[in-house]
Amino acid sequence: MDDQRLGASESTVSARTAEKRERMIDTAIRAFAERGYQGARIEDMSSEMGVAKGSFFQYFDSKEGLFVAAYQKAVSMLPSYFDAPDEILEQGFFATMRYWLERTEHLVADDWIPYRIVLIGNYGTDLRLKRQINRVLADDPYGTKMFVRFGIDQGEVRSDIDEDLVISMVDWLMERFQDALVTEELDPGLFHRSDDPSERRQSRIDQFLEVMRGAIGTPASSPAG
Repeated sequence: MDDQRLGASESTVSARTAEKRERMIDTAIRAFAERGYQGARIEDMSSEMGVAKGSFFQYFDSKEGLFVAAYQKAVSMLPSYFDAPDEILEQGFFATMRYWLERTEHLVADDWIPYRIVLIGNYGTDLRLKRQINRVLADDPYGTKMFVRFGIDQGEVRSDIDEDLVISMVDWLMERFQDALVTEELDPGLFHRSDDPSERRQSRIDQFLEVMRGAIGTPASSPAG
């Protein structure tokens, strides 16, 4: 009986520890999103939670470690390719890419905080921290590997190119292009204004997909094919 009580007690402590760690990550996500990596201070986060500053370092060895945990959770909050509606997936690989690119402004509105964390991680951190972030991305949080295989099976993506190379191209180019679209939504002044921003954005998406088809697509993936 004592062993059972001890086990239950340890389980309760473990659950509380995990809950506290998650609350710290949630607090950090908001702080980093609002103030950036350099501007966010653990002192302010601990004050907001009503805990000692040292409590954070019981769970995370450094501010870098805390940011990586925040980045990892932020990425997990964003959709993967296969979260597209079934009717979009039925249209194929490039139609699914188009769906997510055209959803950019809605994703910013719906998930501003995690997207902000991803942008900071991609562009607002030093090389040492970026290496840790790359390890998070190596776990394929957006399901790119399965998505590329889906494209190959659909006959839209070339199978004569090394699959890992195609995965890397899709990961890197989609991420950078969508980051540009996200940044445009967050700060339109970063791009030259046009008379019809929505038309200009659509033209960019069309051109991007044309380039992607030319690089990794089969002849059958062409809209005219």
